Amino acid sequence: MNNLNEVEQKIAESLLQIKAIKLQPKSPFTWASGWKSPIYCDNRITLSHPAIRTYIRQKLSQLIQEEFGTVEMISGVATAGIPQGVLVAQDLGLPFTYVRSSAKDHGRQNLIEGEVVSGQRVVVIEDLISTGKSSLQAVEALRAAGCNVVGLVSIFTYGFDAAVRNFAEAKCPFFSLCNYDALIKVAVTNSYVLESDVALLEQWRRDPANWTAE
Repeated sequence: MNNLNEVEQKIAESLLQIKAIKLQPKSPFTWASGWKSPIYCDNRITLSHPAIRTYIRQKLSQLIQEEFGTVEMISGVATAGIPQGVLVAQDLGLPFTYVRSSAKDHGRQNLIEGEVVSGQRVVVIEDLISTGKSSLQAVEALRAAGCNVVGLVSIFTYGFDAAVRNFAEAKCPFFSLCNYDALIKVAVTNSYVLESDVALLEQWRRDPANWTAE
């Protein structure tokens, strides 16, 4: 299907089928940032579907082994990266930590929860990559704690140029099981959107901050 690999196709089909991803090019969503968007993604819904959850866990684990080799710890980005990270860490038999969006304001005021050992080779798990800023905050927190963060993996990425730049500047390789271009191809093939909607959907990805549905 249009040069998609098996994983991209299956993930896209699954996310659309269970409505973890919704496409509404003519009736856009409004993100917290104020951006108008024809897509809404909530990969937490995959956790309620055991077969899909298992497939994602297996493919994230496989991706980590293929791209990063020996890894000593998995770390999830709060909050949506936590359950995915736990599943992958269990699958690979590795320690797990997670990184909060901000440090606790009481107790030990932890930013990272779990045991961190300086020098550990760590892969970070995220559910979704938009601009990459929140994901890279977690990467930097782990690096500041002495970890050797070798990269990040996610279920889905919008494929924004800003994310590519941000990860490159942070010297953090990142890989996703599925991406926006693959999703649109699958959505058209399976009649989730019309062929006539594709131009509008592609315009959004190129300039999401200024996009309108008109």
